[in-house]
Amino acid sequence: MDNNLTARPHWSKAADYSRVPFFIRRMDTQGRVTVPEVPSAALPFVGFLYLTDGEVLAEVDGVQFLCGAGHLLLIPEGLTFSIRYYADAVGYTGGFRADLLSRPETVLQWVEPVQHAFWFDEAAFVGELFNMLAISFERGDSDFIGKGLELLVSRVKVQPAKRLPGKVSAFLERVFSRGGPPRDLAAYAADAFVSPGHLNRMVRQATGKSVGAWIDIARLGMAKRLLRDTEWPVAEIATAVGLDDSSYFSRFFKRHAGVTPLAFRQKMHGLS
Repeated sequence: MDNNLTARPHWSKAADYSRVPFFIRRMDTQGRVTVPEVPSAALPFVGFLYLTDGEVLAEVDGVQFLCGAGHLLLIPEGLTFSIRYYADAVGYTGGFRADLLSRPETVLQWVEPVQHAFWFDEAAFVGELFNMLAISFERGDSDFIGKGLELLVSRVKVQPAKRLPGKVSAFLERVFSRGGPPRDLAAYAADAFVSPGHLNRMVRQATGKSVGAWIDIARLGMAKRLLRDTEWPVAEIATAVGLDDSSYFSRFFKRHAGVTPLAFRQKMHGLS
């Protein structure tokens, strides 16, 4: 497995999970991150994502699901899963084969993602259960893994995951598109055939963030990718992400990333 990605809530493209009956990885990220090249995988088993803190925007077969602390997302076998964005995400991700359960039909009947929100003491219990599963996996203790998964599945109320409203999901798909720089609120509202105020209310109600906040997140992610993968001058990158004023771009980048664009590039290239 790719040990360099153990703290991130997504899968390694290079890893082969096809013969793995159970896999779990701890994640602990800092700051807001837009995944530069969205890793995706058609999972060979039931996948899971559990957060004890932070936020993750996951995509399953082209549909986005926003997960927060205490949220468990279960992805049926064979569905394509990827991460579009995460912020201060702490928790666990992994997967398991249905035949580890005494009644594998319990999960084999799932055809859509299942999302369950645990709260307060129950969320703390489930977090500790995942911690014990991770310890057992690290030690090769297969006996507890089967029992722990049985206990986890028994506490899940099976219902389809809460999908984001169609217009909100379409907006997020457009704002994270690799086709060009993020646009402004009016342009995305026109795409959705609603007023800017209405789109902003829908997005804020569904995600807790405004359209402008998501645009900033996408813009920052694109800027980081260009700083990392190209030798373009900062002024050209500013224009590429939709900010023609390079001085404003530098202030924008430092406000959100904590460092200047040049300092970020040096860090990515191991020059700091």
